[in-house]
Amino acid sequence: MLQTRFAIAAAALLTLALPASAQFGPPPAKPAVPKATAPSPRAASCHSGASFDRFLADVKQKAVAAGVSQRTMSEASPYLVYDQGIVNRDRGQRVFGQLFTEFAGRMAAPYRMQNGQQHIKSHAAAFARAEKEFGVPPAVIAAFWGLESDFGVNMGNLPTLKSLVSLAYDCRRSEMFVNETIAALKIIDRGDLTPDEMVGSWAGELGQTQFLPVHYVNYAVDYDGDGRRDLLRSEDDVIGSTANYIANGLKWRRGEPWLEEIKVPQTLPWDQTDLTVQLPRSKWAQLGVTYPDGRPLPNDNLASSVLLPMGRSGPAFMAYANFAAYTAWNNSLIYSTTAGYLATRIAGAAPMRKPSTPVAQLPFNELKQLQQLLVQAGFNVGKVDGVLGQQSRAAVKAMQIKYGLPADSWPTTELLARMRGGGTAQAQPASAVR
Repeated sequence: MLQTRFAIAAAALLTLALPASAQFGPPPAKPAVPKATAPSPRAASCHSGASFDRFLADVKQKAVAAGVSQRTMSEASPYLVYDQGIVNRDRGQRVFGQLFTEFAGRMAAPYRMQNGQQHIKSHAAAFARAEKEFGVPPAVIAAFWGLESDFGVNMGNLPTLKSLVSLAYDCRRSEMFVNETIAALKIIDRGDLTPDEMVGSWAGELGQTQFLPVHYVNYAVDYDGDGRRDLLRSEDDVIGSTANYIANGLKWRRGEPWLEEIKVPQTLPWDQTDLTVQLPRSKWAQLGVTYPDGRPLPNDNLASSVLLPMGRSGPAFMAYANFAAYTAWNNSLIYSTTAGYLATRIAGAAPMRKPSTPVAQLPFNELKQLQQLLVQAGFNVGKVDGVLGQQSRAAVKAMQIKYGLPADSWPTTELLARMRGGGTAQAQPASAVR
């Protein structure tokens, strides 16, 4: 959840390509108390050279100062060990480098849509209560539930505390995971889970919609009335808690849409197709945007953006204010668009149209080179990793405008060739770029 989930969700998603029926089996046994693996000599550079034991002692002091009891600290201590393998996994992800149509084809497959619809029927009372209290439609909740764990089938099998404290000792996001470690201890302290029950993804997420511990503490609710907030075993708690987080953590707007497939004309001003550009639907209609079957858009002032996850030749969507909840849950555009699309499918929308011609994608090494050239040109693309994130897309768009190319934020061999050549191009006004 939040921007950090770009990395965190990746490994879990790789395991969800099979239908749920192929993944069911006996629940995994609780893991033994984890053993430590030696920290990397470079791991403590951001902690003034402190050893892991010294670092952990400081974390424990912070937890006690935050109100965690000594009893909980004693119960949890055997699980607070370092695992270099967790850190290595955090640094080696490329799942979001796929084409959107490939990723969505697997992750929003018909079986997952059907499972979502079935779960809405099976837990109708809890979904109805959540929608009444929080304003979040059942399909939105069900889509995240399906994507994150296939409705509880695959929640991960690694000790959460080990994952969290290992990532806290690493220097990449140390402060964040120190806070997550303390939050996990608070979950234990208030009686929701025991240390050996805290099993989840390698990134420290818990439960059927993969809450980070801070979100578990802040947004989990006891929807089944048993006195615990159990996001591992209670479907009612999962539904209510996920709705609470979407509504109050991600600021969902009750009664408003989130994503719709559209059809765009080739005369569209491509530089306007960006989540940062919001226009009334009536304006998009004037520019020739319609629904996929040719029906006109409503002639109203509802603010919306045109989203082209694969450029002007790929699928096209109208993204509304509520789509911001998806990019806040996970800032990977490929994930957030897939989650929003799956929710529309569960709610009854037709499958998205396939591109009329294959959309070319730069190979990993060429995309990485393009990012390097963008950095040399003065752009901040985040990590140069061969993955087209939103910062890279913004930089691509700016260079497309500079070179007079269609500014649809999709990297092409032509753009790469221009940047390799280092040639100059007369900057054109955005309105002139099509």
